[in-house]
Amino acid sequence: MADIFASLQKDGIHKKILYPGVGELENFDDGTKIYFHYKTTKCDEDKTLVDDSRKHEKPMELIIGKKFKLEVWETCLKTMKLKEVSDFLVDRKHAAVYPLVSKSLRDIFLKHKHNHAPEERSSCCGMMSQQGTGYPDLDELVKDPQSLLFTLEILKIERPGEYEKESWVMNEDEKMNAIPKLREDGNMLYKAKQYAEASVKYAEALGILEQLVLREKPGDDDWVKLEERKVPFLLNFSQCKLLLGDYYPVIEHTTSVLNTDPDNVKALYRRAKAHVGAWDPEEARVDFLRVMELDPTLEMAVKKELKSLDEKIKEKNSNDKQKLKGMFS
Repeated sequence: MADIFASLQKDGIHKKILYPGVGELENFDDGTKIYFHYKTTKCDEDKTLVDDSRKHEKPMELIIGKKFKLEVWETCLKTMKLKEVSDFLVDRKHAAVYPLVSKSLRDIFLKHKHNHAPEERSSCCGMMSQQGTGYPDLDELVKDPQSLLFTLEILKIERPGEYEKESWVMNEDEKMNAIPKLREDGNMLYKAKQYAEASVKYAEALGILEQLVLREKPGDDDWVKLEERKVPFLLNFSQCKLLLGDYYPVIEHTTSVLNTDPDNVKALYRRAKAHVGAWDPEEARVDFLRVMELDPTLEMAVKKELKSLDEKIKEKNSNDKQKLKGMFS
């Protein structure tokens, strides 16, 4: 242990154990996932609090060997036992990048809290120095880099193979093998009428396929095959969203299919129904008529949809007339 403390101090990191933790010190092989809480404090007289992960729903996660932007956290965590709580006073040379990391984490937590994308903020280091991070306290740290105190607590340690890998840490083979399982899981959830959960599985598969597509040259055989593999996931995702009444993602994803396969009947039919839900009746009519032209076996179903659409248009026109009468009576 003395050797660890000496090595840290030589590198400008001073450790103080607040709670010794349990068990033996792990080897922390590459791929080990650590769940931990962090508290960041300035070294001023007031011990100003900068960040505290306990204010958020989930703890921080870090995978050893994946080159996390704030490398000093990995260095510190690798000296800790499970359940240990320690203070690390870190030299400014290690803490200089903290404002950028903190900004990214705050944006992520904000997104999860409000369940939508946060207001876009510049995260490029060069731009950040000119435009700011969007957080005044972090802007101060950018202008005046300084030593920081990190209080870390390890909650859980998972060795490689003990946790389900997220797509960003998978290699190419692992990604390819994950896709059929995600489809199977999505289909099972769909059959159980758990449409929101099924859509998450299909979206995850699409994310993996997008990552793989980016490695290929557009137009090459491998690129074409990957694009074709996206089609059933786009259609399944769209069907889930349609049943959930979330129409605009349906229009977006079915249009993606139709851009490469203009006569895809499933995409046309689902987009038509989404156009009705989003109240774009003319676009809906165009898609319905094209479906009937491509697949005569769907003629009865399409005519039923068109009749329903005409009734909705008539009802809306009637309601609009009543509103106009009310305005001028």
